[in-house]
Amino acid sequence: MMMTESFNRLPYAYELPEWFTILRSEAITQWEALPLPKIERAKFHRWSLFSPHFVSEASIYNPLTYGADAALSLNEEEFASIAHAGNQTIMESIPMTLREQGVLVMDLFEAMIEYSDLVQTYFGTVIPPIDDRVVAYNLAHLNGGIFIYIPKNVQITQPIESLLLADARFSQAFNKRILIVLEENSSVEYLERLQSTGEVSISSTIIVEAVVKAGARLKYMAIDTMGQNVTNYIKRYAQTDRDARVDWAVGEMNDGHTILDLDTYLNGNGSESQVAIVGISNGKQVQAIDSKVVNRGHHTIGNIFQHGVILDRATLTFNGIGLIENGAKHADAQQESRVLMLSDKARGDANPILLIEEFEVTAGHAASVGQIDEQQLYYLMSRGLTKELAEYLVIRGFLGPVILSMPSQRVRDELVDVIDKKLATIKAEDFNG
Repeated sequence: MMMTESFNRLPYAYELPEWFTILRSEAITQWEALPLPKIERAKFHRWSLFSPHFVSEASIYNPLTYGADAALSLNEEEFASIAHAGNQTIMESIPMTLREQGVLVMDLFEAMIEYSDLVQTYFGTVIPPIDDRVVAYNLAHLNGGIFIYIPKNVQITQPIESLLLADARFSQAFNKRILIVLEENSSVEYLERLQSTGEVSISSTIIVEAVVKAGARLKYMAIDTMGQNVTNYIKRYAQTDRDARVDWAVGEMNDGHTILDLDTYLNGNGSESQVAIVGISNGKQVQAIDSKVVNRGHHTIGNIFQHGVILDRATLTFNGIGLIENGAKHADAQQESRVLMLSDKARGDANPILLIEEFEVTAGHAASVGQIDEQQLYYLMSRGLTKELAEYLVIRGFLGPVILSMPSQRVRDELVDVIDKKLATIKAEDFNG
């Protein structure tokens, strides 16, 4: 099936505005010639990220039952929510009080049609549409997405939740784009869940742009639990205006190969970002987590806090990048990346990078890669605990500080449950000894 024929099977395909059609056409002609994004100490050039199959006819006529059930459970809550399964949005729910204030939570293609000028204003402003091979491929093969818009001075007290469910029952890539816009002095918590169902090997490219205007507050929380058969490139970027703030809280719990590329651009004076990430790699999984904060405005603050655990023959790389640009006086960039290895066959890397172009600033970093502390294990086992339980408690204690730094108790609880499920699948002999 030709690309155009595949795309035209998507909802709204024939109604999309000309500006998007032009951008997509440029991506189609250019993406293969563009360079891959550069992620330090990560080799992913041989990964199967660029599948030409992104619309399965079988999936259109055989929608996900699990997706519908999950959407209904979201819909039972009293807050705004949206569920996107396979190639289509299957549920949108937004309280009338938010609708009356102009809040939008909707399918991205639908938003391009109904609010074309609004979407065009912000689409591609944080991540250029033809930025690199992954971004351009995603645009050329885009099969869905989400648009969230919070008007000026609107303070939302309940979180907006989304479910992005990859349909791996069939051979089709999962290429999504999320665009979030917060106007001046608005605030919202957004919780995103990436999940998959099915056993077919597929690729997933997720591109996120968050535009946070002056005085606005965004708490972006994500729990990623894609299956072992899904190869992922997740790019989440945000930019802030004056006195704005973006807090990231991410649980990278996928079972397949994953790149998480997370950037925050502190453009406005006095803007801030706190990045908290936990990750677990197991089996033969390769994960690279690249977190970057760019201080551009005066008195900007960017902190990166990431801890990860590696089991079996897996690989986990943390890059923590703090860039203070020339002119960003009195900026503050701090980072901590720590990796705990529970197997002598695991591979871990914590790579701190500080790039400072200004004199009147504060910056610091901490990084470590190490094996489990045998003295901790001995102490716990001397109190009657089995080795397996002692190791589990050490892992939980290692990840605990990052989890506690996350901005929502609900997300902390959900993430702990996900961690417990991932660790529960690990046999005792997988650990050292």
